[in-house]
Amino acid sequence: MIQYTLLNEKDVTTILSQYSSEKLVSFKVLSGGSANTNYLISTEIDSYVLTICELKTEKETIELASLLEYLQLNQFSTSKLIKTITGDLISHWNKKPILLKDFIKGDIVEEIPANLFHYLGTQLAQLHQIKAPDYLPRKVAFGIDHFDEVQIYAPDSDFYKWLKQTQNYIENHIAVDLPKALIHTDIFYSNIIIDMEANRASIMDFEEACYYYRVFDIGMMIIGTCRDNETLNLNKVSSLLDGYQQEIKLLEIEKKALKAFTVYAATATGFWRHQNYNYVNINPEMKDHYLEMQLLADSIMKMPDDCFI
Repeated sequence: MIQYTLLNEKDVTTILSQYSSEKLVSFKVLSGGSANTNYLISTEIDSYVLTICELKTEKETIELASLLEYLQLNQFSTSKLIKTITGDLISHWNKKPILLKDFIKGDIVEEIPANLFHYLGTQLAQLHQIKAPDYLPRKVAFGIDHFDEVQIYAPDSDFYKWLKQTQNYIENHIAVDLPKALIHTDIFYSNIIIDMEANRASIMDFEEACYYYRVFDIGMMIIGTCRDNETLNLNKVSSLLDGYQQEIKLLEIEKKALKAFTVYAATATGFWRHQNYNYVNINPEMKDHYLEMQLLADSIMKMPDDCFI
């Protein structure tokens, strides 16, 4: 991760004073994230995550903070927002918006324990039952509406040709009456914190949340948690879907569209990686990272249409 903002002890103490009178004990940079700088701050009483939003506007940061507070009010387990002493949702450092959140103790693991897939499915369904706030975007930030942006920097690439072919397959399965909901859009294992007993888990990082097809979110959680290399583990998928349907029964049109939307999730993730590492934030070491998702999307397309049902 690029650490955009460097803070020293005096800086952190100054920022913390806007939120609490607790005495700073230690702080360190947290890994993860491509648009923020995150610090773990420990005081004599508790631990917090300080997020400096490097690319978000003040309005966008306030909306994210509002969403975290809204999720908390709806008893959804995720990061708890800490307000300033004066009751503000955000503060600032060097004109950059800042969020402070409770630190959730636990682990981020690539191999999620088998007993948690059913639980994660119920958590996703509970999220989808929360009414979407009006300020949420109505499209995925890296969704199908953005695929043609590859023309700007790689119009003749094999990837763009593949992207358009896959887009055609996806669009044939997008029905206007598919249910929409408040969705996370990026539920990979790296956005899930598992508690110390490995009995519960919290879905984190709602920066790309929007109001969109809920089956897209299911597909994203499938590719983000149920993958075995370039294929999917259907036992994990089955447990995830059982948990989801304990809370929400999928409609027949959603069942028919689920495979295509799982392809969509892998394709959209591949698009984001290709664009980010080959154009926006060029990184030679990560430039081929998109291939993992491209191969996964192709693998899913070859599976039977009823493979998830």
